[in-house]
Amino acid sequence: MQKKLIFLTLVVLYSFFFQGCQTGSFRFKQPLENEGELYVYVKPFPNEAERLSFKLESISALRSDGSEFKLTLILDKFDFFEIGRQRLIATGILPPGNYAGLRLKASSASLKTEEGERSLFISDVSSQLDFQFQVERTKASMISMSFKYAESVSDKFSFTPFFSVFIPERTIPGLVGYVSNYSDNSIMVFDKKKLEITGVISTEAGPKGMALDNLLKRTYISIYDEDMVFVYDISSNRLINIIRLDIGDNPGEILLSQDGQLLFTANNGSDTVSIVNTGSSLVMEKVQVGDGPNSLLIDNSGRHIYVFNTLSNNISVIDVATRKVSATIPTEQGPLRGQFSREEDKLFVIHESSPYLLVFDTSTLALLRRESIGMGAKFIKVDKRTGFFYIANEYKDEIAIYNPLSFIPMDYILTKGAVNYMTIDGEENNLYLLAPDSKSLVVINIISRKVISEMDISDNPDWITLVGEQ
Repeated sequence: MQKKLIFLTLVVLYSFFFQGCQTGSFRFKQPLENEGELYVYVKPFPNEAERLSFKLESISALRSDGSEFKLTLILDKFDFFEIGRQRLIATGILPPGNYAGLRLKASSASLKTEEGERSLFISDVSSQLDFQFQVERTKASMISMSFKYAESVSDKFSFTPFFSVFIPERTIPGLVGYVSNYSDNSIMVFDKKKLEITGVISTEAGPKGMALDNLLKRTYISIYDEDMVFVYDISSNRLINIIRLDIGDNPGEILLSQDGQLLFTANNGSDTVSIVNTGSSLVMEKVQVGDGPNSLLIDNSGRHIYVFNTLSNNISVIDVATRKVSATIPTEQGPLRGQFSREEDKLFVIHESSPYLLVFDTSTLALLRRESIGMGAKFIKVDKRTGFFYIANEYKDEIAIYNPLSFIPMDYILTKGAVNYMTIDGEENNLYLLAPDSKSLVVINIISRKVISEMDISDNPDWITLVGEQ
């Protein structure tokens, strides 16, 4: 594929400079070529297992021809606290073919009793979970497991891990959501009703921005390192089209026009925005903007695209009808992204290298206010229902909630690590957050401001999109 040598060079350099870094650092991997990949999730522990804890020593995939392939354990400790929700426990790159099941080996187990914690006897024989599944070339597969307490614990004396294994039901198009994992070359599919991961899509190198076409049931995903946009069918999660951009474009954020006929890509590598006809998959125009276009914003009329140029400290306004830059707005250092107010009469802009939030009049583009919010603003999201806006800070484990009238934080939502992306599900009234350090997708109810779900994702998550988002 394009730039494969460049990609490998970057991987080597990354390994050289960052070897020995903390465990939470991101890994980079090559896109799949002749292999497939397996992701193994486990359902929450049953209530009857609340006193049990155990550790897995290994988990392997068994091919139908008798071959055994060891998987990488992501999570080896199992107890009621760790498995109180769906968890990703193992992954592995596998040769394609038919598989007959999984093999598990426990290293220790204990049971809390009235007399205290009791160690359980571990058999030398591994558990074999019979379950037929297929691994396809260049594709990711997901299987789910549910722990069986009665079959695993014998007379409160011995322990042999036993799970039922199954393929998760595919999420219906009206409830689907996606998370792009840049360094893992994967897309996690989730169900916004069940609040669980239900599938995994393997991509080429560097999936980043995403856009959803609810009418045609399509998902567009920018492939940053390969200068492409992949188009997937929501119903099947199958790749149905590839939009090819110019070499070196490095498309990041993307967005669709309201009618779905135009796709806009922010090309960080060429300092341009490509305007693509989604019907023909051809680039109609390539508009030169400022340096380092980081993000895009479209107004409700669909007439103007706002391009936030982080390296040239300005915002390019593209007239969609003429396909040209109609205005350039100067900003503070490093404009990252912006959001319109609920009435769309104001534009809020946060910056990478400035502690100030700028407020512009959308009709005149004049600067209205300059408010200090501190260094480190990473993401901003306006709740169109209330008008409040949420700001994530890369240096703080919290989301600040602002009233647009006072520009003073009215409340905070505590998070597990910094947040790099947010979106709002307007149908369920939930706030979705990406927490890269914990590799998790966190869902918070906007009214109660309580965490209602946390889903395990993968390395360097970049974007969330879902049906019904604001």
